[in-house]
Amino acid sequence: MTNEGLAQAQRKMRSAGVAENAITVFSHYYAQLADGSTGVIPEESISPVTDLPRLADLRADATTPAPGRQPALGRTVIIKLNGGLGTSMGMQQAKSLLPVREGRTFLDLTVAQVLAARAEHDITLPLVMMDSFATSADTMAELSSSPAVRTPGLPLEFVQNQEPKLRADDLTPVDWPAAPDLEWCPPGHGDLYTALEGSGMLRRLLDAGYRYAAVSNVDNLGASPSAALAEWFAGTGAPFAMEVCERTRADRKGGHLAVRTADGRLILREAAQTAAADKGSFADISRHRYFNTNNLWLDLAQLADALASRNGVLGLPLICNRKHVDPTDSSSPEVLQLETAMGAALEVFEGATAIVVPRSRFLPVKTTNDLLVLRSDVYRVNDDGTLDRVSPATPLVTLDPGHYKLIADFEQRFPHGSPSLREAGSLTVEGDWTFGPNVVVRGDAVLPPTEEPSRVPASSILDGTTALAHAPRR
Repeated sequence: MTNEGLAQAQRKMRSAGVAENAITVFSHYYAQLADGSTGVIPEESISPVTDLPRLADLRADATTPAPGRQPALGRTVIIKLNGGLGTSMGMQQAKSLLPVREGRTFLDLTVAQVLAARAEHDITLPLVMMDSFATSADTMAELSSSPAVRTPGLPLEFVQNQEPKLRADDLTPVDWPAAPDLEWCPPGHGDLYTALEGSGMLRRLLDAGYRYAAVSNVDNLGASPSAALAEWFAGTGAPFAMEVCERTRADRKGGHLAVRTADGRLILREAAQTAAADKGSFADISRHRYFNTNNLWLDLAQLADALASRNGVLGLPLICNRKHVDPTDSSSPEVLQLETAMGAALEVFEGATAIVVPRSRFLPVKTTNDLLVLRSDVYRVNDDGTLDRVSPATPLVTLDPGHYKLIADFEQRFPHGSPSLREAGSLTVEGDWTFGPNVVVRGDAVLPPTEEPSRVPASSILDGTTALAHAPRR
């Protein structure tokens, strides 16, 4: 059935208007799947990364332009990945439109960062969003109120591709009349390169004189435009660079860097590419010390050359995810989603490199736990849209997913905003607690499970010794 399955998938993609280069890339990975490829990277085939440059250790001449030379940031475009709806938090619109601080959204703060960098360095610095079909309309409507962010001659967005989910039993495109949209999935953020080319954006950027791209997730407000990193990247002559941070216990599930022993190349290994027997090594932060922030630097000219020489297929490692066609219905058919990670281009480009950056450049919001910290007094938001941590460390917040996972439930239980977390080491909430105003958390605080909805009274101080009565929620 596999040949017929591929033919069916190709017809379905063409009928939906998917770009031909995206169909070519999908067909490449379909062939790998049909041949039994799983994309798994065995621990025995890699070794740890031991030596990387650090932004903090670079000499000034590596991060500043030579006299009379245009700064590298002036030849750079900022690309923000903005394809997610925040469905894991119960959202139905672009996650970038979620308010972060004082009514300002991820998108508002991103725009502020770009406009501030333009003014500081007297450069154009285009902002381009990689939207999905689900986020494009909302995002473009929102950006219409910020005309200053537009760059003459360049669109504000390009749209990532979509591909059919495949039945796990016969590799044919799944049919789900109850919700036809669920028959499709994004190809992972590795689609960045395919969508850049297929949309014509790559050629437009090069023709307009832009040589580099700084790529990051729109929900990572730490990845602000950096003249120092742009200068360093341009000076390396590398086709690709990845910003990495040192792993902590909180990062054991994220993709890590390694060295492929067969050829000595840096590679990225994701959790989905790790065999069950290697899960312990994957999570060993003393062995695999660095994780991918998903802040990437691209040489657009070298990217265009690579795509042209490979018929549009960079050859990123396959990630095969097994799910249900309806994620909320475990009785719905099992499907396979063929994905790639954009950071995996590290192993594709000869001379690709990585640099260790401060943790301040990695502030993603994946859950309401992260959102609570970002909204708290742990961070100060500057006029230029950047964030400064003003507490000694970032506290670990763990909220009961049964009551706080969805944004509507979360907002209901923090009607007065985040408690003060500046003096907190951790906050664990087990149960259904609604927080009153002016609550302060110090040290390591735990709110125990509740039999009924309860309330943290106004101006409470929560610490390791505080025991709150189960005050009914009013």
